[in-house]
Formats: sequence, structure tokens, C-alpha cells
Amino acid sequence: MLFLVISTPRPEKPSTVVEARSRYWDWMNPLLASGLARSVYARVGRGAVALFDVDSNETLHRLMNEWTEIIPVHMDVYPLLDVGPAQDFLASQRKEL
Repeated sequence: MLFLVISTPRPEKPSTVVEARSRYWDWMNPLLASGLARSVYARVGRGAVALFDVDSNETLHRLMNEWTEIIPVHMDVYPLLDVGPAQDFLASQRKEL
């Protein structure tokens, strides 16, 4: 299950969260290495965009809670489809017409 998560941190001075931002990367790097996170990008200014590939909503819930323990953020979450399944769905819709 793919989810795009976009974080927007609380409006604090960036200098006050330098340690937390470093801990975030310490937390994220093993997720990237394991494939649980497919990619992550820092947003210009502050915040991040991460693509998670998880087995369940519960796993995503756990990751989001771990993330907000490190850096309190607002998160927008978007469920995604891989290209193959999206195209398969489109093809099945054509057959029904």
C-alpha cells in the first residue's frame, strides 16, 4: 500500500529544532534502506515529503506517530496506486463500456 505523506511543521524557529531534524533523518534512513519508505525529500524551508510502502494502515499509523514524536507536524496523507494497477483498472473500465 502506497501513501504519500506531506508534513508541515509547527511554525517554530528552525534553530530550535536542529536536533530534532537530525533525529528525523536517523529515524528515516533505516526505513529507506528497508524499503518501507521508497523515497523522502526535504521541502524548501521546512517539512518533508515521504512515499511509504506499507502492508497496512496500522503500519502507516505507527510510522506517522513515530514521526510526530520526533517533530510535531501536520500531515496530509494521500493513498496512491502503482502505475500497473492504475492502468489495469483503467483497462477494466474500458471493457465495461
